[in-house]
Amino acid sequence: MPTHIRTAQSIDAEGVLALARALATSFVVNDQAFYHVFSELLASPQAHLAVAEVDGQLVGYVLGFEHETFFANGCVAWVEEIMVSERFRRQGIGQLLMQEVETWAAQRGSKLVGLATRRAAPFYRALGYEESAIYFRKLL
Repeated sequence: MPTHIRTAQSIDAEGVLALARALATSFVVNDQAFYHVFSELLASPQAHLAVAEVDGQLVGYVLGFEHETFFANGCVAWVEEIMVSERFRRQGIGQLLMQEVETWAAQRGSKLVGLATRRAAPFYRALGYEESAIYFRKLL
């Protein structure tokens, strides 16, 4: 089945919400907060939200950001979230979503794309990513 990757639009909110709920493990996705953040992300020039469609069905998304840094002498990109519906995994959709955010980042002058993962290290290694740091967090 052909997969279509494109920039998210407001009509994608329900599909992204369903996928975000499946992704979330540390938080419960709140509908009101989601719709507010979704609109903000679509309008943000520093954010990139892309979706994957198969036969008109939204089956995945990737959310990336760019920001300036000292260590890289400029802009870097960060993949905050990537999710593919379980039924559509292992079909190259995650790879296509990562290629999309990498292309977006490169076009904007980013020096690297970074991300954190708990469960998908083999996937990222297969795409050419290498371990570089340990991820810490503090819930507020």
